[in-house]
Amino acid sequence: MLDRVFKALTYRDFRLLWLGACTSSIGTWVQQTAQAWLVYTLSKDPFYLGLDAFLGQAPIILFSLIGGVIADRRDRRKMLLISQYTQITSATILTILFFFGFLQPHPGQSGLRTVWPILVLSFVTGMGQSLGGPAYQALLPTLVAKEDFANAIAWNSIQFNIARIIGPTIAGITLDKLGATWCFGLNAASFLAVILSLHVINVGFIPARSSEPILDSMKTGIGFIRTRSGLNSLIFLAFSLTLLAIPLMTFMPVFAKEVFHGNAMTFTRLLIFSGAGSIVGALMVAAAGRMKRQGLIALLALTLLGLLITGFSLSKYFPLSGILIFGCGAALMWVFSMVQSLVQAITADEMRGRVMSVYNVAFRGGMPIGSLLFGKLIEYFNVSWTMAATGSLMALMGLYLLLIHRRIAAL
Repeated sequence: MLDRVFKALTYRDFRLLWLGACTSSIGTWVQQTAQAWLVYTLSKDPFYLGLDAFLGQAPIILFSLIGGVIADRRDRRKMLLISQYTQITSATILTILFFFGFLQPHPGQSGLRTVWPILVLSFVTGMGQSLGGPAYQALLPTLVAKEDFANAIAWNSIQFNIARIIGPTIAGITLDKLGATWCFGLNAASFLAVILSLHVINVGFIPARSSEPILDSMKTGIGFIRTRSGLNSLIFLAFSLTLLAIPLMTFMPVFAKEVFHGNAMTFTRLLIFSGAGSIVGALMVAAAGRMKRQGLIALLALTLLGLLITGFSLSKYFPLSGILIFGCGAALMWVFSMVQSLVQAITADEMRGRVMSVYNVAFRGGMPIGSLLFGKLIEYFNVSWTMAATGSLMALMGLYLLLIHRRIAAL
């Protein structure tokens, strides 16, 4: 049983990259937690939380397809290094701006005038991720055997969600005791771990160089997706998942402050509950190994996730909300792991960069659209009813895909 759970970590190169990525993810969550709290505190407007999330994800929509083509014709490790250098530069600039007092609350000022440098740097970071995302997702499966794809994806989710627990905890303490400068500085330093791991791993598959025009390569990748049964539906599901589920995390500071009348530590505790649930869910996927009817399992988890989001959004009792957000994290990992595992299993190595770039656009593209749209709706309704509506829509979509449009359920 334990051998199956830890299977992907027995591969040296996967283990090294996992450790580096985990350290970097912790730093990223330290910054994101501090940044979300500060954007809301400085602007006093939930719309700017959504705008910050939108600008961080928008480059992924705009440039990931190009990044996917490059990932299928260049060394993916080198692409990832360029991505990491871009992000460490952005985090360092933010650290300097706070250290010298350029980003501090001023009496009588709020809105865009106070947060625009943060928004610009979020866009720059997103640019780096648009190049690194397809390369990372294409590189990861080449470090393990095909039968261990699902386990590797689950462990990648685990490192991300370990970071969601440790990062916000560090951020809450650091923000309270030392200030935002230290949060952003810790993130900048964390990128050194993944940069080091990329320099020491051995990459088994390096794509052949190609002189084919980028646009033609993109068309080839899209054509491949159309020829694979169920792949279109899986990519649509990835988009819908992040469109409707991720805004709950984006607007968690609003729940902490407006619904539970708390502070930065209230926000941190909610993130910890969610992260712990995600780790449990990912460990369950890792323990299960390669399962049959993954599409059916993904849709059942999707329906459950929608119901849990609705329940959390309407709850005013913090202990119950903690349990519900824990369940949201676990269900989200089941859906995410099952969908990505199916996409990876269907895709050939030489097409992986392009396919995963389309998947990345869909998966990450739903985040900024949902954050911007629901951020605006919160102004007219309240955060509880807006997020309850997204959860209800997700549950209904899951039932539709289970009972009527059964292409994913058959995978």
